[in-house]
Amino acid sequence: MTTPTTSTTPAQRVSALTGSLIIPLQRGYLGDESYAVAALARLRRGAGKDVSQMPDLWGLADTGPLHGRPAEGRRPLSVDELVRAEDAVYVALTLWALHQQSRGTGMHRPGSRTAPRALGAAVRQLMPPGEIAEPIRKRFVRAGTAPGLTALAQRLRELVLLLRGADIPLDYALLAGQLYRWQEPAGREDVRRMWGRSFHSYRAPDQDEAGISAAADDTDTLTDSTDKDAS
Repeated sequence: MTTPTTSTTPAQRVSALTGSLIIPLQRGYLGDESYAVAALARLRRGAGKDVSQMPDLWGLADTGPLHGRPAEGRRPLSVDELVRAEDAVYVALTLWALHQQSRGTGMHRPGSRTAPRALGAAVRQLMPPGEIAEPIRKRFVRAGTAPGLTALAQRLRELVLLLRGADIPLDYALLAGQLYRWQEPAGREDVRRMWGRSFHSYRAPDQDEAGISAAADDTDTLTDSTDKDAS
């Protein structure tokens, strides 16, 4: 849980740390290990809420590696960078915990070229191939135009609930890095561009070229369960 990261940028450090925190928790949850089930129950209560409102979660995830000096002499994070980094990890972890609730497979899955797991690609999978589902598109747009991180977390929570219902996984390490970047000066435009690009570039396995073109023409994209999780 305290695996150090030697990645170059703060966003990459956030991504690496988030992945190292989620993977053992996800493994434990899927194995019905009590510590992981309890941790997820606590974490998901913070989904969509400001970290300052959830003192119960302080210390639940070890963000210590963000405070140390990176390997190879790279500079430590500044105070402002640490705040952004910790908030990004918190939002990603709590959203993942909500997403994972009562799912029998891991909802955090690293993406690849053949299996994209970025936010835009995941949202696109909620829609029928070759079609744009307007209610879902509007939720996606609302997330992209959120005025602050807490509002963004709340709007992402709505999308995560849809993804959970459809059993569509997400790369939460990637999302955490983007949440860090989103908080930087001038970072929001870059993140919106990333989300829009992943939405338009997603290719369903059996989607024909005509359907893909129709989806890509939409250019406005970005301008609870029971059983052991009942707590």
